[in-house]
Amino acid sequence: QVQFVESGGGLVQPGGSLRLSCAASGRPVSIYTMGWYRQAPGKQRELVAGISDSGETNYADSVKGRFTISRDYARNTVYLQMNSLKPEDTAVYYCNRARIRGVEIIPRDNASWGQGTRVTVSS
Repeated sequence: QVQFVESGGGLVQPGGSLRLSCAASGRPVSIYTMGWYRQAPGKQRELVAGISDSGETNYADSVKGRFTISRDYARNTVYLQMNSLKPEDTAVYYCNRARIRGVEIIPRDNASWGQGTRVTVSS
């Protein structure tokens, strides 16, 4: 069974950048469609970025052009580069498996989740 540990969150000013990391253990992330999810206070968890096993990516409209998901096979790690951060990006960010539907990467109903990493965008 694969497990994920997220890191890299913190406090950043609006317009700043952060890079989140998701270290996987137990299985290679290369075989999965992966996603970064986030959950803001009082809101449901949402998928913001996904990457398929073949490297195709997609993004939520709210982060398109600002966030980039990538994968390092050698480190068995998935990254989320976040630029031009906004206060509305404040949330706990999680990585986990996602799934493919047609040409889309969509959320997967995963049974277990890691601790996540908190991102706070504030001046």
